[in-house]
Amino acid sequence: MAEKNNILVLFAHPVMHKSKTNSALLESIEGIEGITTHNLYEQYPDFHIDIKSEQSLLAGHDIIVWQHPFYWYSSPAIIKEWIDLVLEHGFAYGRKGKALAGKAIFNAITTGGRKEAYSEGGYNNFTINQLLMPFKQTASLCSMDYLPPFVVHGTHLLNPQEMKDIADDYKKILISLRDGIFSREELYGLQYLNDILKMNKNK
Repeated sequence: MAEKNNILVLFAHPVMHKSKTNSALLESIEGIEGITTHNLYEQYPDFHIDIKSEQSLLAGHDIIVWQHPFYWYSSPAIIKEWIDLVLEHGFAYGRKGKALAGKAIFNAITTGGRKEAYSEGGYNNFTINQLLMPFKQTASLCSMDYLPPFVVHGTHLLNPQEMKDIADDYKKILISLRDGIFSREELYGLQYLNDILKMNKNK
């Protein structure tokens, strides 16, 4: 039996009360054993991030999730602040910075744009995966495994049942990652993590 992974969800949304989709995603994983949710804006409303506390949290988890809305093809500001301060030289990278080596990390994002808008030649000119390259390179520098993103498109168009289904998928994927159901090799070739559930249904 595969050893269970501890998952840390670093959540960031500056106006949480306006996000039904992110609320649904968070509610779906609340209280699940082995999954820790950490609301950065709630924890650090003044942006005074406790670097040592955050590094300790990272050390105690095997899989890290940056969950956030896809603001201007990136993340809300506090995630950039978190990366700048927490992933410091000597801890996350550099000759002696091996604290995160071998851990997995990925983005779980929500966006109002449809999937076809994020394509080469589409409305936004680039795919989601291309636009997330700075996060992938950050993971690479820290010797972490960057997994494909979990993506929710067209958030403004979702009806309550669709939103529930997506939240259930998020829960299933995180539980499967916790339990080591999927090998990382299975995941690397996916466009989105969401696709792993479709693949398993077709087996």
